[in-house]
Amino acid sequence: MTSLLHRPEPGRRSHSVSDVLLFIARRLALAVATVLAVVTIAFVLGRATGEPGALLLPDNATQADVEALNSALGFDRPLLLQYLDTLAGLVTGDFGDSYRLRESALGLVLERVPATIELAFWAFVIGLALAVVAALAIQLTGSRVLRAIVGWAGALRQSVPDFFFALLLVLAFSVLLGALPSLGRTSYASLVLPVVTLVTGQFVMYLRLLDAALSEQAGQDFVRTAIAQGQRRSTVLFTRMLPNAIVPVLGMAGLNLGGLLGGTVVVEVVFAWPGLGKLLTDAVSQRDFPIVQAGLVFVALAFVIVNTAVDVLVRRIDTRTAAA
Repeated sequence: MTSLLHRPEPGRRSHSVSDVLLFIARRLALAVATVLAVVTIAFVLGRATGEPGALLLPDNATQADVEALNSALGFDRPLLLQYLDTLAGLVTGDFGDSYRLRESALGLVLERVPATIELAFWAFVIGLALAVVAALAIQLTGSRVLRAIVGWAGALRQSVPDFFFALLLVLAFSVLLGALPSLGRTSYASLVLPVVTLVTGQFVMYLRLLDAALSEQAGQDFVRTAIAQGQRRSTVLFTRMLPNAIVPVLGMAGLNLGGLLGGTVVVEVVFAWPGLGKLLTDAVSQRDFPIVQAGLVFVALAFVIVNTAVDVLVRRIDTRTAAA
């Protein structure tokens, strides 16, 4: 009898399954549309910048040599056929070989992905963790001075471009103090300066969102009721306010993490970090289209996958959604 009372209703179960399937279908459609849009834009912009033959050959190459190389690379074919070849490569995962390096474009991209993921992961985790700690400290102390100091410091950092801030870090900690390496990926110490550059640029965004969400939660009836019933404010903050307040922050953090995977270009160039951003920068300047297309497809897929994972996590955390 007890098992019958606790057995979920068939209608509710099927509705839940349909919601999950609909969510997955939407995400798959979004992934396909995103990748297709990225490939199309990359193809159009790439062909609009000109053919790569002149950049690949020495300065003393003749015009006939340039045209012959462009023809060998397939740039003399109609644009529609070139675009169809690009789509076929997208389906098969074969983006061709790098024009300059003569290696698989996808292989070169995958070689650089671990370095970029390492940089983006630590910047994301540390930046979000520091924002949570700072927001909780502000809420627990109720200090307007602390809120003003942290907010002012974050705004000051955001006013400084990443490349200039990175150069200041190199000058201070590598040139003057000699404490940290400034170039390459040789040890864990090499992570410090690029991660600090990214963390300080993202920290204030998370803090503002979380502080605003917690302040909104503080005025809710369920918070006042819990405190009136004798629960400590710190307990209410950690067990009730934070799970609800973290939801919008995680949504923004997911967008930011997806952006970090393809947006660490400036930092990677300044610190000579052997990641995907630097590879794409070099490929764009050299019109190495296979690498550009393979790299952009990876970034687009990573963006969709990360945000899908964050959406699933938000659904699990958001107590209001679970209650509904």
